[in-house]
Amino acid sequence: MSDFDVFNGDADGLCALHQLRLAEPRDAFLVTGVKRDIVLLARVEAQRGDRVTVLDVSLNKNRAALLRLLDAGAHVDYFDHHQADDIPAHSGLQAHIDTSAEVCTSLLVNQYLDGRHLIWAVVAAFGDNLAQAARRESVPLGLSESALGELQALGECLNYNGYGETPEDLFFHPAALYRELHRHTDPFGFIRESAVFQVLRRGYAEDMERARTVQPAQANEIGVVYMLPDAGWARRVSGVFGNILASAAPDQAHAVLTQKSGGYLVSVRAPLNNKQGADTLCAQFETGGGRKGAAGVNYLPEAELPRFLKLFDETFRVL
Repeated sequence: MSDFDVFNGDADGLCALHQLRLAEPRDAFLVTGVKRDIVLLARVEAQRGDRVTVLDVSLNKNRAALLRLLDAGAHVDYFDHHQADDIPAHSGLQAHIDTSAEVCTSLLVNQYLDGRHLIWAVVAAFGDNLAQAARRESVPLGLSESALGELQALGECLNYNGYGETPEDLFFHPAALYRELHRHTDPFGFIRESAVFQVLRRGYAEDMERARTVQPAQANEIGVVYMLPDAGWARRVSGVFGNILASAAPDQAHAVLTQKSGGYLVSVRAPLNNKQGADTLCAQFETGGGRKGAAGVNYLPEAELPRFLKLFDETFRVL
C-alpha cells in the first residue's frame, strides 16, 4: 500500500498538510508545486488500497484524475475550499469541502482534527488573507498582539514562497519547505530557529519594496488594476501584493497582472468587505478559477485583456 499527499504549495496547503501529519503521521509521496500548479492529481498513479490525501486544490480542475483514482480502487480524502461542482458520490471518497468566503483548507483540517493543532490553522488563515478569521479562531490560544503579528508574518512569508511561474522562481520548492516546516511542532520555534524563514522574510521585504514603486494601470471607485513586469520578483509577489492592496482598501476590488510571454498571469481580490465575485470573474477565462474572495487566471492572452478589464469593472460594480 502506498500513500500520497497532494497539496497546494502555498501557506494554506503547507499548513493543512502539516497539521494533518502532526496528528496522523504518514510516510507519503509528496506531490506539489507552485501555487498556480493545481492540476496535481494527474501525477498520481495509485492502485487499489492506496491512500491519497488532497489538500487545497480545486476538485473542478482535478475531476477526471480523481475519478480515475477512485475507479482504480484508491481511497481519497479531499480537503478544499475552492469551487467544487457535483462532488462525486463514491465510497472511496471522503470529501471535506466548504467554499464559504471565510474558510480556508487549513481551517477545515482544524475542524477535522478537533483543534489539535489550531495554531497552524491560524498561520494559514493569515497567509490566505483571512485575517479576521485568523484572529477569531486564535481566541482559545490566548496569544498577545505581538505573537499574532509573528504568526501573520509567517503565514504571509509561506504564502509568498508559493507564487511563481516555475519552481525556479521560488526560494524553496514547496516540498522542501514542507519538510523543513514539519520539523517544528511550534511555529514560534520555526520562526526563531529556521534559516529558511529568515531567507523568506528578507526576500519578501525586498520584493515588496519593488512592488510598491509600481503605479496603478487603472483605478476608480470600484477597483484598482496593477500591471507588473515579466520578472522573478514580480511573479513572486503577484498574489501577496494583491492581499496587501486588498487589506489597505477593503471596499475596493484589486487585480494584479504580471506580464508573461504573449499575455498575463492574473491575481484577483474581491473587496474584503464583500468577498464575492472573484471566482465567477476568473472562471470566465480558460485557465481561470479560485474562490469567492480570491481567484486568478493562469494565462490571460494579450488579446483578452480588454475583455478582462471590462468584466472586472462589471463584476464588482454590481455587487
